[in-house]
Amino acid sequence: MCCSVGVARALGLALLPLALCCMLANLLLLFPMGESSYLQDRQLSSYIWYFGGLGGGGLMMLVPVATFTSLGKCSCCWNESLMMCGSVLAAVVGMFGSGYCFVLSGMTLMQGPHCFTALGWRYPFSNDGGRYLLEPDSWSQCLQPVSIVEWNVSLLCILLCLAVLEFLLCLLQLGVGLVNAVCRPCCYKQEYSLHA
Repeated sequence: MCCSVGVARALGLALLPLALCCMLANLLLLFPMGESSYLQDRQLSSYIWYFGGLGGGGLMMLVPVATFTSLGKCSCCWNESLMMCGSVLAAVVGMFGSGYCFVLSGMTLMQGPHCFTALGWRYPFSNDGGRYLLEPDSWSQCLQPVSIVEWNVSLLCILLCLAVLEFLLCLLQLGVGLVNAVCRPCCYKQEYSLHA
């Protein structure tokens, strides 16, 4: 049990910087090249307003972070088993949050940026199925914000990678928590019957 508690705490500590980086990346998406005027005029990609990194990969991830790092505070065997069950639920919350972040980041990437072109404000790459990602020469269609394609692609790729890492860490704790939640009561019963 001590080993699994140690693993959970390590996973919680590993998730914390990932969650903070997700929140930071999402906030940077709101301020292309550090400018706030596009946020005020709501001239940003529509999916950015769903806050995949801030809410899903960030704030929701604080639930497993808090749960995993608080494991092992009680020495009672049955409380430890209940805490492992709680860690399973927290892992599911974390997997949902990271999945939300991944899906929204992918959709935003496929849609492309909302930018000012020769034809006005529009989504110039929304109908090309993401092919613009492999055609950097076409990025010059976006005149404003300056370098918005590079800005969005970089931050969204970071969010995708962070979401995958968060999902894998939560999945690992889900497995560890399930094994301990199921096996620990059985071990406790066997120990009790041996001492009786």
